[in-house]
Amino acid sequence: MIKKQLLFILLPFLLFGAPEGETKAKADTKPNIVIKRVGNISQQKKLPETKQETKLTESEQKLNINLLESKSKVCSSLKIAMLLPYKKIGRYASSTTNASLAYLVSKNRPFELKVYKIENESFEEISKAFKKIKDDDFCYVVATLTQEGADVVAKVNPDITVYFPAINKKDATSNSKYLYYGGIDYRAQSDMLLKYAKSPLIIFHDESSVGKKLSFYQEKKNGELYKKSTTTQYLVPEKTTALDKQLSNNRSIHNSSVILNTPIVKSGMIVSQLTLFNTDAVNILSTQTNYNPLLLSMTQYQDIKDMIIANSITQSRDVLIETNALLDNDILYDWINYTTTVGVDFIYNTVYKEDREYDIDVINNQIVYPIELLQPSFTTFKPFISDIKEIQ
Repeated sequence: MIKKQLLFILLPFLLFGAPEGETKAKADTKPNIVIKRVGNISQQKKLPETKQETKLTESEQKLNINLLESKSKVCSSLKIAMLLPYKKIGRYASSTTNASLAYLVSKNRPFELKVYKIENESFEEISKAFKKIKDDDFCYVVATLTQEGADVVAKVNPDITVYFPAINKKDATSNSKYLYYGGIDYRAQSDMLLKYAKSPLIIFHDESSVGKKLSFYQEKKNGELYKKSTTTQYLVPEKTTALDKQLSNNRSIHNSSVILNTPIVKSGMIVSQLTLFNTDAVNILSTQTNYNPLLLSMTQYQDIKDMIIANSITQSRDVLIETNALLDNDILYDWINYTTTVGVDFIYNTVYKEDREYDIDVINNQIVYPIELLQPSFTTFKPFISDIKEIQ
């Protein structure tokens, strides 16, 4: 029955999608669903990009004054704005919106969900978007931004609740009581994995700032934990398809622990070549990035049998998984969709005071996810069980 009701509510979006402009879909039964989409904020008035400075420029100060002077009302219902730099976050512009929609339609409460697209994460774009959001009487914002965008929001300093599903507070530049963070803690996951690392430690990472930053943290942390341990980092560029230069006849990496700070496809290539070149790795360690069923289908079991993966997607709700599936959306393995759902659940609880679907602590404005260690099997991921507490 629930599935049929949800399908009826979602049918207009499954058939026609959500067009630009304002879209409303109303069911004959409660809740009434109002979904509004606006065009790109920047299309209303093009603004030049400026270099971000630590101090606000004169134009930024004027934008801040306008933002503070914009009207603000107490929310009497659930109204969530989605702030999306669609060019920068790609598919997550639609998937995080779908994750939010899927959660809200599963509840028997009225809500309003409105999408604000921005061209980029400049101060002007984000300031203008927040002024529009406040003028539209929204009190809650789900901002699927990068670290750069989150830093800009901290400078804008809005006085409405903003939730960042992709940013962890350890990377934040603000202590504002209005800013909440839902990003997974890769450092905490690394700390747990490093308990099982053996010297030498070999770290593969991609060219992303996240991959580089995390690799640096892991090397430093490993040195603090194990004074005699040695660590070597290898950069794996995007177009690299072979690692013979790094792995062939390289005795220094034999019987090592390997950390993968690489995307799933690149990780599949690396583990297969670790086997090909007979490196005899003691284990292969990975954070959330490689918790993906694609790893199981694109590799041979012998390549990943000694792999340990840290995972923070530890709670699942069947009705939400199924509702997302109707929208061709994944919250079971995709961590940004999952953290978006957890954040909307937190906002929903704030407004309606009902029990949260996800019993996850919120400490100092950060959602603190439990961490479990898993191992790939032939068809799924199973709990990691070690005979020893540490490999050192």
